[in-house]
Amino acid sequence: MILSHGFPYDAHAFDEAAIILKDSGARVITPYTRGFGQTSFISKDATRNAQQAARATDIIQLSDALGLEMPILGGFDWGGNASCVAAALWPEKIGGLVSYASYDVIDVEGQRHAVTPSLEHTYWYQHLFQSERGRECLTKYRYEMGRVLWSEWSPNWKFDETTYARTAAAFENPDFVEIVIHCYRFMHGLDQGDAAFQELENILAKKPGIIVPAVTIDGANDPLKPNGTADHASLFVGRHEHLVADAGHNVPQENPKVFSDAILKVHSWL
Repeated sequence: MILSHGFPYDAHAFDEAAIILKDSGARVITPYTRGFGQTSFISKDATRNAQQAARATDIIQLSDALGLEMPILGGFDWGGNASCVAAALWPEKIGGLVSYASYDVIDVEGQRHAVTPSLEHTYWYQHLFQSERGRECLTKYRYEMGRVLWSEWSPNWKFDETTYARTAAAFENPDFVEIVIHCYRFMHGLDQGDAAFQELENILAKKPGIIVPAVTIDGANDPLKPNGTADHASLFVGRHEHLVADAGHNVPQENPKVFSDAILKVHSWL
């Protein structure tokens, strides 16, 4: 199985869940997302592109390179997005899915429109990243910004500084800022994606159903998803269960048993 993290997190989000899964006999791969940790681009001239089709392609290429056959994908935040996209576009390569926030495929057109003022307030970081002031802020204060977002998105999680610092080290990647900025500008339609991925993005814009078996999770205390995502159920056309965890946004790290149990449930269906 491949477990994928998001922003501002890293592969350590799955440490405890991975132990549970390995004790159950699973092979667990927890890669760093492009722009985090020790990842690098083959070409120094490559566009630092973080659109969803590119990050999903990373998962598929990793799976193929490792010779995995029909792996279960699991993720949250960017990682949930990339896992959902991979499952939607290449179901013949995927055994099953565990997705935080359910059908987490970005609706780029929908992102152009306003949400309630309270949610716009919660999304302050996305708005900040649309400007060069946001790029400067993330460059100078990436450590502080990540910590603020952890606290806001997981209000009941009492993480310590050592736990956060271990993850924040992954933000020192030289491509981190460009990747983060591109992700959120592409999401809001202000930056272009790579033409090589446009056909895939066109498919995603039609909201293809996910046919692989899936368990989806909401965090009861996540301000980013105040109403949950149970209403996404119709987009899962294969076997599907939805649950709500006692956690904020970072479910794998806040409640690793719930996340690992969801993975094992999907495995039991295969």
